[in-house]
Amino acid sequence: MYTHIVVFLHVLSAFVWVGGMIAIRVAVHPVLQSIEEPKIKLGKTLQITGRLFHLVIPFILTLLATGLMMAIASNGHHGILKSLFLSKEVIWTVMVLNFIYMYVQRRSAWKLFEAGKLPEAKAKVKHIPNLLLPVNIVLGVVALYLGVSLRGL
Repeated sequence: MYTHIVVFLHVLSAFVWVGGMIAIRVAVHPVLQSIEEPKIKLGKTLQITGRLFHLVIPFILTLLATGLMMAIASNGHHGILKSLFLSKEVIWTVMVLNFIYMYVQRRSAWKLFEAGKLPEAKAKVKHIPNLLLPVNIVLGVVALYLGVSLRGL
């Protein structure tokens, strides 16, 4: 009875998380790079990533809950679906660990930024836009594809 709602919430959560990362990396980050004043550029970058990170936390938790519901309801940990479910769970776990690392680094950078330690703050987040965020984007797209594959079986 609630299958459609669970699937909808799962897909919506994936779109918000992965879509938010894509929007930040592809649309927002390049524009931020045009800001010439380093303090303003770093401050805006930290504010934007902070807002995104706080926005996606409930969606990440919803993904976990709805994913578990669907795995249990479909007996996905047994039979032919087992490898697809396990693949999605591994991808999700890597994405969450990466997200937690980015979140902690960004939070530390914000504290350093507020203390006026700009070089240290910048160093804390230097890998987010060009490494960590793209890794999560690629993993998220793969997870979305696997999810579509699961729904088709």
